[in-house]
Amino acid sequence: MIIVLKPTASKEEIDHIVSMIEKVGLRTNISVGETQTIIGVIGDKTKLTNTPIASLASVDSIVQVSKPYKLASRDFHPPDTIIEIKKVKIGGGNLGIIAGPCSIESEYQLMTIAESVKESGGNILRGGAYKPRTSPYSFQGMGEEGLKLLKKAGAEFDMPVITEIMDSSMVSIIEEYSDILQIGTRNAQNYSLLKEVGKSSKPVVLKRGMAQTIEEWLMSAEYIMSEGNREVVLCERGIRTFETATRNTLDLIAIPVVKEKTHLPIIVDPSHAAGKWQYVMPMALAAVTAGADGIMVEVHNEPEKAISDGAQSLKMEKFSILMGEIKKIAPVIGVGFNLN
Repeated sequence: MIIVLKPTASKEEIDHIVSMIEKVGLRTNISVGETQTIIGVIGDKTKLTNTPIASLASVDSIVQVSKPYKLASRDFHPPDTIIEIKKVKIGGGNLGIIAGPCSIESEYQLMTIAESVKESGGNILRGGAYKPRTSPYSFQGMGEEGLKLLKKAGAEFDMPVITEIMDSSMVSIIEEYSDILQIGTRNAQNYSLLKEVGKSSKPVVLKRGMAQTIEEWLMSAEYIMSEGNREVVLCERGIRTFETATRNTLDLIAIPVVKEKTHLPIIVDPSHAAGKWQYVMPMALAAVTAGADGIMVEVHNEPEKAISDGAQSLKMEKFSILMGEIKKIAPVIGVGFNLN
């Protein structure tokens, strides 16, 4: 449930209510708006049966929340959450442009791509060091050596970096090198991993599971947030349907639906949805126009020679063209960039 306070509620009154709630073993989430403060109550609300909160002079109303996700709910936190990584913001009218290779293959490859991404207007560098591949015989990534290169490239071109984390045992090593932790679609319902990254101080990009409903996806975010990490960015990357013309089906209607249900920012990965580079640009532009808080695209200096996902990777010059188009759209729809 949520407790809506009157605009005149003082800090002492708010602290008193929070103390009453936590005294019976429940948790609270305070959301301060321009004119109103809301206290979200997490846990078994029957514990408050004999607690006269509703009668307090500072309480305007008490609203029951039926959604299974609480911390991620816009009811609990009406204003948009803005995630800030170094000088880059995602959400609240700020676009995060995440770009880079699917797999880190060499220092030359990564530095070449990073320089191009930076020059074109990208503000976050992506790169896979540990790759979850369908076949156990496919390239599995460069491991820690790849992480070192990613951190070096981020420092060289003054961009925060993001890479995927595969399991709970990898949290500490990924935290050491990466500014953002990425949960891939295969791990979207790996609850032990979600709880582990929930203990991290690093922001988390949570990709939608390939067969997840929106509510299930938000419940995955709730797992992370329930452990204390409230810096979660949702990433729509296409869902599995009967269609075979593309790798997945990009669910663009998820953008306004998610924005209605949650305060968390949502970005879109058109590369993994499309599976083919020629569809990436129109879908990226459609995502931004539909209200996405950013995009994540794969970029390669030589896609035809890429070890993984070359078919869906944009050439560097194509990414530059895409950024030019986004810069035309951005002021029209009222969003902006936070370039380093």
